[in-house]
Amino acid sequence: MSLGTFFALLGAALAAGLAGSGSAIGIGMAGKAAAGVTAEDPTKFSKCLVLQLLPGTQGIYGLLIAFLVFIKVNLFGEVAQLSLGSGLMMMAGCLPMAIVGLISAIYQSKVAISGIATVAKRPEESGKAIILTVMVETYAVLALLISFLAVFIPTPVLI
Repeated sequence: MSLGTFFALLGAALAAGLAGSGSAIGIGMAGKAAAGVTAEDPTKFSKCLVLQLLPGTQGIYGLLIAFLVFIKVNLFGEVAQLSLGSGLMMMAGCLPMAIVGLISAIYQSKVAISGIATVAKRPEESGKAIILTVMVETYAVLALLISFLAVFIPTPVLI
């Protein structure tokens, strides 16, 4: 495996790992809040569950970028031997999803926790809580778009 291919795969690992870590942290934080609410009133479980799951999307986005890199370097066949510059470009393309995925999932969970508190007091306002939580998602989607486009910029394959 060439050094360029290594850096491309490192970028994929960062996108999946950091975005997935942010999602795991976010889902865990929101889950603790949801467990408290549902312990008091089990009928609020489904409304809390939706809010808990929203920070998990960043992990999915990071995994998607990682799979796109795997496809680009033909990881499941004869692995492409990328030049150092090409590999570094692919790694750089993965960084928006890695960084924004990590940070936005954690901040989205904080909004979700507030939404879960809203559901505890006023369950009829759960739609508003979901909308506020989804607003943070916008930046994860933008990072996904940038990483997607950056990974598919034509790059020389051979060293």
